[in-house]
Amino acid sequence: MLPTADVSVVFAMVYEIAVITFGCVHAPIRAGTVQKFKRKVFYLGGFDPRGVRFYHQLYREQAARHAGLTGDPLSVSARRAGPASSAIWTVENSEQGVETEYEYLRWEDLVGKVWVRNPLILGWRSIATYVGHARFMQFKRMRKLRPGPVLTICYPPVLAVMIPLLFALIPALLLWIVLPFWAAALVGIGISALASGKWLNKLVVPWLLRFTYYHHGLAANGPGPDLDARLDLFAQRMAAEMDGPWDEILLVTHSAGTILGMSLMRRLFALRDGPLPDHFAMLGLGQVVPVVALRADATWYHADLKALEKKAFRYVDLSFPPDGAAYFNVNPLLLMSDRHAARVDMLSPRFHLFYEPENYHGGWSNKYEAHFDYLRVGDRLSPVDFISLTAGRRPLDDSLAAFRAIP
Repeated sequence: MLPTADVSVVFAMVYEIAVITFGCVHAPIRAGTVQKFKRKVFYLGGFDPRGVRFYHQLYREQAARHAGLTGDPLSVSARRAGPASSAIWTVENSEQGVETEYEYLRWEDLVGKVWVRNPLILGWRSIATYVGHARFMQFKRMRKLRPGPVLTICYPPVLAVMIPLLFALIPALLLWIVLPFWAAALVGIGISALASGKWLNKLVVPWLLRFTYYHHGLAANGPGPDLDARLDLFAQRMAAEMDGPWDEILLVTHSAGTILGMSLMRRLFALRDGPLPDHFAMLGLGQVVPVVALRADATWYHADLKALEKKAFRYVDLSFPPDGAAYFNVNPLLLMSDRHAARVDMLSPRFHLFYEPENYHGGWSNKYEAHFDYLRVGDRLSPVDFISLTAGRRPLDDSLAAFRAIP
């Protein structure tokens, strides 16, 4: 008969093998049977002025959904100020013996400075944006990599013109039968002003125009002194934690954060005398790196990508093919080089397997929401949903193995 301590160890080993093999097997790890697993997460989000309050609340909501599916209560602390223009909260998964320190790298204040609110100014600036894209964007290469994002970039200016025009023209032509032309035209313009905004927002046109305008400027002019200083600060903060008491360190980037994440990695390597620890990984969610990398004038960014060519690190890309903004199966490290030293996995999170049909974000009207499913938990547990990756017991590679085992 095995001693009690040995039985505990065997139980823990069997549990881990079962989870990796079957993906959704779940059972509590009894307190005291395994050592606490400590994870450090750095999160760099996208082009979004909502900032840390929104994302902290979103994390709490998704942690509650995760707890409902697993039966393991997750405790998410209040946020506190971090040392590098960041906010920190702690996630406790007591049943599984996991503690995560989650550090949200803040740049929403910089986003707010360039977030164009006036629709007329946005329309005017969009003209220069698309002239710049026409001159410098490698659309043919982009289309070969992934045609969907080309449509996502190009349809906003078309709809921004066509929808207000149709809302004005159709009522005006109908009213012209009974009203003078000038009166019918004024009524049509009024109807368009009232109705077109709703439809443009539903199709995410204003947000995409702002996104495209910002990244046009980023490609052409570089980050600028404020964002450069912020990225330097983030890199210094990450470098300070690389040799900390962590079992796993993750840099999680989402949407436009995947673009800045590559520049952040270059800075991190510049601060390190040696290689990054083996338990560090970079995770890209809804990756959009080609938006800047395929601009011929973005030479500063090309240098960032080239600098990573010989750097050894772990990179995992989770991008969903129906996400019209994301570049599924496009390795950003191969955009400027034909080789790299990083260990890379490119996967689809297959959201359709983990949502009920009525909750699945499919179709044109849900494109914006689909781009945020990377940060959510579905109706069924996925080994690579956001909370499982950041608060679960399994390290990243074990989570990928469990995910690949799902038919």
